[in-house]
Amino acid sequence: MANFEFLEALGQIARDQNIDEGELLIALANALLAAYKRRPDSAEDAEVEINPETGEIKVWGLELDLEGNVTREWDATPEDFGRIAAQTAKQVLMQLIRDIQRRQMYEEFANREGDIVSGTVQQNDNRYTLLDLGRVEALLPQAEQIAFERYEHGARIKVYIVEVRKTNKGPQIVVSRTHPALVAKLFEIEVPEIANGIVEIKALAREPGHRSKIAVASNDSMVDPVGACVGARGSRVRNITNELRSERIDVVPYSDDPIEFIQAALQPARVREVQLNEEEGIATVIVHDQQLSLAIGKEGQNARLAARLTGWRIDIRSENEGLEPEVVEEAWTDGNVVVDEKVVVVEGADGLETAIVDEVAMTAQDSIEEVVVIEQIEDEAVVGEEA
Repeated sequence: MANFEFLEALGQIARDQNIDEGELLIALANALLAAYKRRPDSAEDAEVEINPETGEIKVWGLELDLEGNVTREWDATPEDFGRIAAQTAKQVLMQLIRDIQRRQMYEEFANREGDIVSGTVQQNDNRYTLLDLGRVEALLPQAEQIAFERYEHGARIKVYIVEVRKTNKGPQIVVSRTHPALVAKLFEIEVPEIANGIVEIKALAREPGHRSKIAVASNDSMVDPVGACVGARGSRVRNITNELRSERIDVVPYSDDPIEFIQAALQPARVREVQLNEEEGIATVIVHDQQLSLAIGKEGQNARLAARLTGWRIDIRSENEGLEPEVVEEAWTDGNVVVDEKVVVVEGADGLETAIVDEVAMTAQDSIEEVVVIEQIEDEAVVGEEA
């Protein structure tokens, strides 16, 4: 018996929910088969068929041989199966739709890890911020938030997809505002030359909410990579800075020559000389006296980011180190840890003696642990103590 109204209603639901109609028919047939199996007079083996042209529902009883091949089939549709079908469809259809939607959303977002998306702030608490991405919600954990940012209800922000987890309630999407790749993705959106592959991001170092350094190179000799990223009158980089709530961004040219790269990475400071110790991975940078504080940066930030960006341990020194004790900044990378030291240099009888008086270790997650170390490198005497 044809059931065009049922088929039309099923098709309308599939269109409204953006679900394949054939997938709905298969899921409904499975549910009807389970309902049929609960009848005491059901065939031991059976299958349910829903005609996609007419909507007619039939139950076929099956007789199988020892190898599972069908040797005989007959129409085993109960007389009251129309009522059973209606009840079953009402009970399971919405659950089927929810399950299919959850699977579709997971499959959609599972392939988007590492992408950037825009979301609307729904609610805040001390554990996470909930964002509406349209068809699904995302979690912005406290650890992935910039410390001083406040997310007002209804505000729209861009976030980086860190992870997509599969749960019984659908995909759980974890996003970040602190991930370094967020800056790179924002540049891809804002700078067509990066999206087209003309300009390439070679390295990136970030202290979320404060400052980022990005090294770029051009695959076209006619295109200035720094100028392309900055834009006319700084318009492109300004848009990214505004999205990151005034986080400062330094765009520097990349070079295969480590000396040139280190000099660029320490901008805006002007470097006088770079001496490389390739065996130990140390770059000793000499700057003019008036450039020392600029090269080091506030709380060692410029030196720290330059060390991350280049992968070299950077020792910044003044060109005129005299007899008076002088505080010099030293920053380097150690695996995924960036170490920043304040070093006192004095001249003793046996030459320069150095004592580490303050060391800050920064991990890739940007957690900072301050350690005070008093260590005489060449002499066991404390720096400044008279013999």
